[in-house]
Amino acid sequence: MAEEGLAEEAAPRPRRRGRRTALLICAAAVLGLVAGTCTGYLVQADRAPTRLPSLAQPLHAPAEGRTPKRLPAAQDRRVRTDGDLRELLLEKPRGTKDAEWLEGTDGWMDLASYAETFEQPGEGFEEQLEQEFRRAAVTAWDGDSYSVEIRLVQFRQEDVLAAAESSERAQYWVMQGPESDGWAIPGTGDGMAYVFEEPETEPGYVPVYTAEAHARRGDVVMEIWISGEKRVDKKMIMDLAKRQMERL
Repeated sequence: MAEEGLAEEAAPRPRRRGRRTALLICAAAVLGLVAGTCTGYLVQADRAPTRLPSLAQPLHAPAEGRTPKRLPAAQDRRVRTDGDLRELLLEKPRGTKDAEWLEGTDGWMDLASYAETFEQPGEGFEEQLEQEFRRAAVTAWDGDSYSVEIRLVQFRQEDVLAAAESSERAQYWVMQGPESDGWAIPGTGDGMAYVFEEPETEPGYVPVYTAEAHARRGDVVMEIWISGEKRVDKKMIMDLAKRQMERL
């Protein structure tokens, strides 16, 4: 029961209305409409006809100062995030090279590719459909000591505030994993960066230290992943997270 409760908390689903309640509301609305129509007809039948006003009416100029001014493109966040999302990604630092797996992606991750980043891709695919996944832009590079991957994941948010849920869920899973140090990302409200104390180990592979950051702005979620042979420095993950969020 405890594990089931954690799963529901980690992946919340929208609550659906009961069918019986909807039918009762619909029936009451129909009865009220019929009763109101009959009453109005009886009252109107006893009244003398009223002369209709002229169809030609003078046009009034809109009151000054009531129409809000549009924001310039440089200040309108939606103009930026509705454009080419790849242009908002941090540029690859000098002295690094593009990650080999990034070749051929053209900087985009489709839904199937993004679902593959989950431990259970099938469930991840279905969940992202429910969360109204729109698109994801990605960049990655390899340096002398560390590899970095940054994703910007955008949601439609027509029925679900998926960006907030996605960021919260990612942070929830971090807290369920190995011991880590965490810091709030300035200017994000609830964004967090984490550095894991112990490396990930697998037989036959060199131990890998990791760090990650999760934050969101509007309908866009930022995900940063760092891995290397040495423990990731707090300054490194925080600097990347702050600079990436500033570009949003």
